[in-house]
Amino acid sequence: MPESIHIPASDGYPLGGFQWRNPISNLQPVAIINCATSVRCRYYSRFAQYLHDHGWDVITYDYRGIGESHPGCLRRFRADWIDWGQHDFEGVLRYVSHNFPGQPIDVIGHSIGGFVIGLAESAHSVRRIFTMGAQFAYWRDYQPEKRPIMFLKWHILMPCLAVLLGHVPARRLGWMEDTPQGVALDWARMAARFEDSVRKGIRTAGGQSLALELARNFKTVSAPILALGVEDDPYGTEAALDRLLRYYSVSERLHLRLRPTDFGLDAIGHFAFFHDRFQDVLWPYALEWLRHARLPQGYPGRLKLMPPGY
Repeated sequence: MPESIHIPASDGYPLGGFQWRNPISNLQPVAIINCATSVRCRYYSRFAQYLHDHGWDVITYDYRGIGESHPGCLRRFRADWIDWGQHDFEGVLRYVSHNFPGQPIDVIGHSIGGFVIGLAESAHSVRRIFTMGAQFAYWRDYQPEKRPIMFLKWHILMPCLAVLLGHVPARRLGWMEDTPQGVALDWARMAARFEDSVRKGIRTAGGQSLALELARNFKTVSAPILALGVEDDPYGTEAALDRLLRYYSVSERLHLRLRPTDFGLDAIGHFAFFHDRFQDVLWPYALEWLRHARLPQGYPGRLKLMPPGY
């Protein structure tokens, strides 16, 4: 059974989450699961248990403003995507380094969870990375047939609600968990290069652009990456995944495109990968990659290799 835990973000904000921990450490790897935007970490519990059953210690957590890390009231609560990576994921990496000393660290990033990895100062300590539909929501990368309605929803309606109400009451609308204003505005104004959209005009203590410093931090990540994308995911298109992967230019990156019909399925989409009905069909892709940095034998789909420096 998972244990409820509390983790300080790097700026001190209290995060809530869960850990699956083996009673005796044999220096087995630790897996950290980074959630999609405004998806509670509890959604990933079955996948976390699967990894634990196969030898990992596992950490799930909620970003500030969400689920176990909710402040009680989101109106005017200050949090954005940069906080989720620079402070929240960084705090989790520090927690793991302190509480699981000597154990390799693997990361699973769903959607924005694959983006926030590169924002953390300690991201260089990660051994392997598996992402599912990971991108940062540049609207021109959305699936063409769904792009108009997605643009209206996420880039017009959502920021209007965020400005008017001080947060987005997304749960009431049936979209996702209620979302901090800053996260909604980051999503709504995202450009082709994320550093052109976030923390504009903010400088570091050394006088450098904070956004450019954050972009450069992605080059500290050397862990090999398997980026999984499915063709019916309107967010995780080939262009969207490639756009994010180019930031991790020091890593070896494999971009695998799958179709639901490869497995006799009608649909997979952006969220269903982590449902336990895919335990025997899709989860072995993550398991084999995290265990051996390779794909299962006889895998279907189309593979694109992006070597370091590409």
